[in-house]
Amino acid sequence: MFITNDVKYIGVNDHKVDLFEGQYKVPNGMSYNSYLIMDQKIAVMDTLDVNFTHEWLDNLQNALQGRSPDYLIVQHMEPDHSANIVNFIKAYPNATVVSSEKAFTMMNNFFGNDFAQNRIVVGEGSTLSLGKHTLTFVTAPMVHWPEVIVTYDAYDKILFSADGFGKFGALDANEDWLNEARRYYIGIVGKYGVQVQALLKKAATLDIQIICPLHGPVLSENLAYYINKYDIIHTKGEIIMKMLWKLTKEAARYKGLYVLAILSTLGLTVVNLTAPKVLSSMTGVVEQGVDETALDKIMKFAFTLLFLYLLRILFRFLSNYLAHKAAWHLVGDLRIRLYNKLQSLDLGFFHDKQTGDL
Repeated sequence: MFITNDVKYIGVNDHKVDLFEGQYKVPNGMSYNSYLIMDQKIAVMDTLDVNFTHEWLDNLQNALQGRSPDYLIVQHMEPDHSANIVNFIKAYPNATVVSSEKAFTMMNNFFGNDFAQNRIVVGEGSTLSLGKHTLTFVTAPMVHWPEVIVTYDAYDKILFSADGFGKFGALDANEDWLNEARRYYIGIVGKYGVQVQALLKKAATLDIQIICPLHGPVLSENLAYYINKYDIIHTKGEIIMKMLWKLTKEAARYKGLYVLAILSTLGLTVVNLTAPKVLSSMTGVVEQGVDETALDKIMKFAFTLLFLYLLRILFRFLSNYLAHKAAWHLVGDLRIRLYNKLQSLDLGFFHDKQTGDL
């Protein structure tokens, strides 16, 4: 992938992952992006997931063409972007780590090392000169972690946007950017809409020609389209979040039912974890030989299993029944409120609206 003469792509595609972060379906995989800026001094932009250590280090070594990096810039401390910081320093011990104060605190918590002897702490407006490339750092707290910074390269007019403008899907996936970017935004950063808007306002003051996110393709054409779509996604996402918050407040009146449903689910989980252990213990007794003492133990295990299976039936029923009951109470309340609202409107409203517009 060509970005500019000086900026190289050294990321990887992951086609083995089926659930990103254990919850988001990614049928077309994921990309973990990392970049290299070649100048009088060399900067590496972020590391990536621990499952791709060797591939990433090989990509880096090939792109360096015999040179050594001077800086590792860490914009975001999520493990899929920071897992190889220590491996990088082992490979290039003379390199300096550049990041925010909060990120270095996280490094100490994650790795037991905050690189105090070989680091540069940056904040809002800090700059780093590589030669003709001057990097300016912009803080982006809670987009979507508190330590996040993004980086602007004034020479090539590139915004290294961390998780901003990211999307699901590997780079070799043939899919529409908007659909997966919308799903990524709502799932990953949507709940931090105010902070995203603050970052977009900062970005609006920069002359950006290229956006390099940590997931998804590099954006270099028709940037106004992507920025506008991101703004629209934020607006719609904010509406959805407000609706969910209102529904949560409405559901709070049935919190007793929900609490009992959750406790039943926890009980079901405990039973599901305990039953195999009891069965394994009973099997162990049988394998040692069956005598009168063993038979007595087997009977106790059998009754215990029977009791656990009855509990499982009970907990599964209570979990489904209580959650279903609370949900339908909520639906009923919303319907009543909607009907009451419609009945309170004047006849002119219904005259002006066509069927289906209500």
